[in-house]
This record gives sequence, structure tokens and C-alpha cells, in this order.
Amino acid sequence: MEWLTVPFEVTFVQRALWGGMLVSVICAQAGTWVVLRGMAFLGDAMSHGLLPGVAVAALLGGNLMVGAVVSAAVMTAGVTALGRTPRLSQDTGIGLLFVGMLSLGVIIVSRSQSFAVDLTGFLFGDVLAVRQQDLLVLATAALAALAVSVLGHRAFLALAFDPRKAHTLGLRPRLAHAVLLGLLGLAIVASFHIVGTLLVLGLLIAPPAAALPWVRSVYGVMALAALLGTLATFGGLLLSWHLSTAAGATVAALAVSLFFLSHVLSGLRDRRTRRAHSTASQLQVN
Repeated sequence: MEWLTVPFEVTFVQRALWGGMLVSVICAQAGTWVVLRGMAFLGDAMSHGLLPGVAVAALLGGNLMVGAVVSAAVMTAGVTALGRTPRLSQDTGIGLLFVGMLSLGVIIVSRSQSFAVDLTGFLFGDVLAVRQQDLLVLATAALAALAVSVLGHRAFLALAFDPRKAHTLGLRPRLAHAVLLGLLGLAIVASFHIVGTLLVLGLLIAPPAAALPWVRSVYGVMALAALLGTLATFGGLLLSWHLSTAAGATVAALAVSLFFLSHVLSGLRDRRTRRAHSTASQLQVN
């Protein structure tokens, strides 16, 4: 069993595992609502919309996380404002912000002569470069995400299934939507330096989508999604070590693979259930 334990005897791999586990917890909180509300395109747009802030922070020698937070705040405010425009569909507004922020980021990057390495890290992440202070930031973000999920659970639930009823119940759906965007931004900002913006949706969407067929409650989906994300992190780091592949991409690919496996297994379960019901109905008729 040495092949299973040897990689995690290395300090930087241990930190990568803890970082991936914390990211899985954060993404499970936001990703469950993303899946329930069909907001995958918004998640993709927000992850790419971080580029301008990260690029400016890198060029000025500042903290990349601060730049990402600023960009996430701009994207959140922009999506919220455009969502209140009656003549503009939400998808159109998100698409325009997506292209605008990404274009601005590319323009900023093009002004630098030595940005290739930083841009690669932004796009694909570097889970093996997680530092001790990063773990503290991720732990704080995980606690913040959990607090928002618990406090906003009732409003988020009503918003996901019936926004008009949420308004009737006095749950302020517009405010709930803005807070939910903030939770999504928190998950993306916390995750982008682990798996990168191109792969962040792997941990944000795949685990909750894989968990959805197996549990009935929202909290159950979040818990199972966090577990599946942790499993993807552990397995991805293990495979990356032995196969010499990119760690972040391997983690994200394994998360997506777990979704497809869950989809196949749930399909087989449903088919077996229908067959059992059909057999029971025929026996009752006879």
C-alpha cells in the first residue's frame, strides 16, 4: 500500500490535500445553489472575470487574491445591476460582462512582457504551491461560506424554486440573489489559485451535480458534494504523483469523472426501480 501513502508523506502534497479539501467544502456551499438554479454559465463568466483584477495586482506587485476579490466584486455588482434591467435578459448581461472583463484582462496582460508564467498559473492553478497562510485564508473562507449558507438558506431555497413566493414571504429575493452571487464569488476567488479559473467549475459544479441524485435535502447535497470533492482531490493528487500529470487538472478531471459515474449509476438505479414497480403492478393485476 506504499503507492497510496508515499505521496502524502511529502509536506507540499499534504498542504495541497488540505487546500483541496477546504476548496471542496467552499465549492460545495456555492456549487449546490449554482446547480439548483442552473447558474453554470454565470459561474464560468465570474471565474474568467477575475482576470483584470489579478492582472493589475500582478503588474503592480500586489496580492493576487486582493485583485481577484476586487474583480469578483465588480462582476457581482454588474450582474446584479444588469439583472434589474427589464429589457435585457440575464444571460445577455452576463455574456456582455464576461466578454468585457475578459477582454480588459487580456489588454492588461498584453501590456506586460513577462506575464506568461503568472497567466498560466491563473488559468490552470498550482495546487502543489499551497502555502500555510493559504490554508488559513481557505479555512476562513470556508467558515464564511458556511455562515452565509446557513443564514441565507431559507431565502436561497425560495429563490431557487419560486422567486415570486420568496417576494411574497418577504425574503427580499433581489438581496438574496446578490448575496448568492457574493457566495459564488467567494468560492471562485478561494479556488482559482488552487485549480485555476479554467478548471474551477470542475469542483464548483461536478460534485454537487454528482450528489444531487442520491440525497433529498440541500444540506445533504452540500455534505455529499464536499465529500466527493475531497475524494477527487485525494485521488487527483495520487494519480498526478504516479502519472506525472498536472495536479489541478487531474483533480478537476476526476471530479467530472465522478459526476459521469454518478449519472450512470443513478440511471441504472432508476431503471431497476421502474422495472420493480412494473413487475409489482403486473402481479397486482394478475
